[in-house]
Amino acid sequence: MKKKPGILQYGFVDILFVTIAAVVFFVAQSLICGLLNINPYICAVFLVSLYAAVVITYAFYRKGSSYRRGVKPTSEVNVVLSESVINSPSPIIVCPADKGRIVWMNKAAAAIAGNGRQVSFKDIFVATEDSSGIYEADNGRLYVREAHSSYGSDDKHYTVYTMTDVTDRIASEALLTGKQTAVAYIVVDNLEELLNYEQEDYRIASAETDRLLRQWASEAGGIIKEYQNEKYIFIFECSHLEKFSEKGFDILDKIRDIRIGENSIPLTVSIGVSSVGATPAEKEKNARSAIETALQRGGDQAVVKGEGTLDIYGGKTKMAQKRTKVKARAIANELISHITSAENVIIMFHKFADLDAFGSAIGIARLCMFCGVPFNIVCDAKDPGLAKCFGWVSNLPDYRGVFVDSATALDMVNSETLLIITDVSNKFQFESPVLYDNCNNIVIIDHHRKTAEFEKDIKITYIEPAAAAASELVCEMLEQVLPPEYLLPREADLMLAGILLDTNQFTKSTSTRTFSAALYLKGVGADVGEVQEFFKTDLEEFQRELRFHSHVEIYKGVCAIAIAIGECDIKDKIPAAKAANRLLTVEGVKASFALLTIGDDIHISARSSGTINVQLILEELRGGGHFDAAGARIEGADMEKTEKLLKAAIDKYLDETEKTKNK
Repeated sequence: MKKKPGILQYGFVDILFVTIAAVVFFVAQSLICGLLNINPYICAVFLVSLYAAVVITYAFYRKGSSYRRGVKPTSEVNVVLSESVINSPSPIIVCPADKGRIVWMNKAAAAIAGNGRQVSFKDIFVATEDSSGIYEADNGRLYVREAHSSYGSDDKHYTVYTMTDVTDRIASEALLTGKQTAVAYIVVDNLEELLNYEQEDYRIASAETDRLLRQWASEAGGIIKEYQNEKYIFIFECSHLEKFSEKGFDILDKIRDIRIGENSIPLTVSIGVSSVGATPAEKEKNARSAIETALQRGGDQAVVKGEGTLDIYGGKTKMAQKRTKVKARAIANELISHITSAENVIIMFHKFADLDAFGSAIGIARLCMFCGVPFNIVCDAKDPGLAKCFGWVSNLPDYRGVFVDSATALDMVNSETLLIITDVSNKFQFESPVLYDNCNNIVIIDHHRKTAEFEKDIKITYIEPAAAAASELVCEMLEQVLPPEYLLPREADLMLAGILLDTNQFTKSTSTRTFSAALYLKGVGADVGEVQEFFKTDLEEFQRELRFHSHVEIYKGVCAIAIAIGECDIKDKIPAAKAANRLLTVEGVKASFALLTIGDDIHISARSSGTINVQLILEELRGGGHFDAAGARIEGADMEKTEKLLKAAIDKYLDETEKTKNK
């Protein structure tokens, strides 16, 4: 737009100012010449110069203030702005600030909304669930929103939404992300076991496993290298990770079909995958963490570590026995190093502790005494399930004042405190999750499958699902570093009781290592006859157990679900476990679940004959445990809802198992 010529480019105020100034200077000239008798020409030159300086100064001020305040657009500018907004390819919407109703939209927004529709912003643009700040329109395009606040001529507050189309950008990012690399570690779980058979069978199994893994990698266009015997690293594009997940990592099933020997032992592999990380080194580190989780959970599964997520596939077979006394010695020496460098040690197990939790804690306590470091054991002194345990050590001077509650233990924590957690690795089941949150130095010793990544760095993570009990793991460590005469017979009794409990008197989940640990405890003074006192049932407990047998349902022909009718208390947890064990003796029952109500929570005790993985079933209900022994607690739920959730979890497990068999 051209400027107006001459004085017309200035406003009326400017003309008035110049006119008044001229009159003032003319009057001033007359007065000065008359009063002071000064030469009129000299006075005129002086005043004209002063007048020019004032006008020039005012002109510069007006120009500067226009930049500062902003010049009000002329009608032609308004037309240009209106046309630009109306015809903008980006949708623009105006809404009252306090309402979502649209009062105006440009052509691009109207094309999406459809003509003649009275709509709100949410009717046109819907926020996507997986991308914060991204909106999807009716036309299928994706937009980001920028909001501007303004006041209209009616002094009402309005919000102007400018939508920017990011569909192509997101598609490009997804393409680039798919082209990025993912790192996977693969470990053959039990190939060493085949050495017990003929060497030829071992070579056949090894070659077939290698062939299947390389074929799987080739189909994904990836690179696989065997960096150590029976251990591989696999690098591939992230775009294939979704395909692997959709198929449930069916490579696990293909490997499991390799069976060698007269007993047809299935071969299994564990896989740890990660696609998250700013650098290849970070991805490799995350993949290593994922494979450790897969192995700690029992093997025969794939663990995919995402951005704050952990997806698990497989886990359909029991863990093969792979740990050795060499590893037990290494862990024991490392644990002693951490204990001796600590100012004090706090030992903790899970809520509603059992004999194995208490026995393993007693073994760690004896190790602390051996190192000469003060220690305390966190527990609920009012727990009736531990009454016999407290009575067993009450006469031992070493344990006076050792047992404390969670609040007292929290006051003992400092920067040099070492927290040792036994028989549990799930934070939600800790005796005191707050204690875990406030300690920096942590050791975890457990025989249950790992269910999730730890929120903090753990000094020692000794999780062996192949072990029958946590007391078994502690026994192996004590055997390597503790003089035989240092462990008291009563302490050995408690640890043996823990092993007997978790193996159901050596009838399940046992291995040569289990009997070796029992032999060690027997050698240091454990009395099997006295240990049986822990397993005697009084009349009240026997009657409590009968509550579960009066309401039993055989679900899907293989799962027994027993429910204790009415309100229960903490004393019913042990009868529930016994009831679950007893139900396995019913013909056709392969897994059993005992449910009871304690306060506002529903507790589940699950057992398996070894063919159904109850741990995977109860993981759906945020529980955990072993392949053949698991538990869960559902907070704030009623029995009817919990029973439906349990049956849904059983259905899911059985359906997935059936699909695997049919492949």
